[in-house]
Amino acid sequence: MLKRRWKWLAGAACLLSALTVSADELPLSKGQALYLPIYSHIWYGDLDAGGKPMKALLSALVSLRNTSLKTPIKVTSARYYSTDGKLLKEFIPAPKNIPPMGTLELFVEKKESEGGSGANFVIQWEAAIPTNPLLVEAVHTDIQVNRSPAFVTTARAIRQSE
Repeated sequence: MLKRRWKWLAGAACLLSALTVSADELPLSKGQALYLPIYSHIWYGDLDAGGKPMKALLSALVSLRNTSLKTPIKVTSARYYSTDGKLLKEFIPAPKNIPPMGTLELFVEKKESEGGSGANFVIQWEAAIPTNPLLVEAVHTDIQVNRSPAFVTTARAIRQSE
C-alpha cells in the first residue's frame, strides 16, 4: 500500500514538472491582437412568464499590464464590440505607451448595456523588440448591499488575419 502511494506521488510530481514552464521558455513577442470577453450584463435567476431570466448590468475594469522590466509597450487599438459583432467604440483613438511594469486601465460603465452578455474587446499592441506579452484582464462587478457578483476574464491571443 505504501509502495503504491509513492508511485502515485512520483507520477504526480513528473506530471507537474512537465506542465511547469520556466520563465526562460516563455515566448516573447513584438506584438499581438488579443481577444477579451466582456459581460456588460449577465442573465440570472429563473425564467419569467415571458421566458426571460433577470438581467444584471455590470461595469468592467479592463487592465492592460506591461510585464516587462525593461521594454515599453505601445497599445495601438482597443475596439469594443457588441454581442452581435457591431463595433461600439474605439477606446484608444491614438496609440498609448505603457512603461515597463506599468498598467493602462479602460473602463466600461455599468450603464453601458448595448454590448450585451457577449461583448468583447480586440486589443492590439506592439513593441520595438521582442518582450513579455501584454497581460490583459477585465474585472466585472456590480457592487450592491444584498449581492455583489464579481469575476475576471482574461484575454487570449488571436490571429490578426482571421
